[in-house]
Amino acid sequence: MTRFWLLAIALVRAAGADRVHRDLEFRRAGDVRLLLDLYLPESVKGPAPVIISIHGGGWHGGSKERSPGLDFTRFGYAVASINYRLTGQAAFPAQIHDCKAGVRWLRANARQYSLDPARFAAWGASAGGHLAALLGTSAGVAALEGDLGNLGESSRVQAVVDFFGPIDVAGWYRYKKDAFAALIGAPLAGNEERLMATDPRTYIDARDAPALIAHGAADTLVPVEHSRMLHEGLRRAGVFSDLRVIPEAGHSVTALNLEAEVRAFFDRHLRRE
Repeated sequence: MTRFWLLAIALVRAAGADRVHRDLEFRRAGDVRLLLDLYLPESVKGPAPVIISIHGGGWHGGSKERSPGLDFTRFGYAVASINYRLTGQAAFPAQIHDCKAGVRWLRANARQYSLDPARFAAWGASAGGHLAALLGTSAGVAALEGDLGNLGESSRVQAVVDFFGPIDVAGWYRYKKDAFAALIGAPLAGNEERLMATDPRTYIDARDAPALIAHGAADTLVPVEHSRMLHEGLRRAGVFSDLRVIPEAGHSVTALNLEAEVRAFFDRHLRRE
């Protein structure tokens, strides 16, 4: 575990265990319990804005304990770090179904935890960045909503931070020379429609959430062109998008070193006057 994650966990624990609700079950998908950890700020006047934090791990690994932004409670944000079904448990669109179910559950329970349902953001890195971007572009897309409860609530988010997420999933698998795409659970050839469904650009329209997109220029796992493609697609649709390409940074949240920029972005789009 890197020093970044150790520091984030230490800061969260220092904030007070009574403000952390761990392993809240927001739904069951078959035999899989979908859980989230909810970190609440110490002192906020009125309901708090919420960051839905989505872990990376190539869709096949990772966990909610290693998501970005867990320590943003010190800036007055509630942070909900969610788990989702991995590719060993289910193929796409299960992953985005689970993320949307988590968003809807948080809105349904906003009063209990003093959350502001009108101020939700998504922040993910790598595979989590891909899912955060999908949350930002696919609000109201029935095929990606799923049926995992609280269907009367919206899964829309009001801001997105995507750190080096794979956007062109088909192109990424080919770049990695994988003949079998684990995310869709099928070979690439002959499954173009399923691959298109994974691409956040498929759903872009002018109502999408503003985005902060960041990528290391030296990323050898996910090429920086993925972030440029998403940024350009959003801009063409008239959606606010801020792309930061960090020289010499690789596939690493720590190397991006953008905490101040992320905070400013969230403050701009989620704070009330």
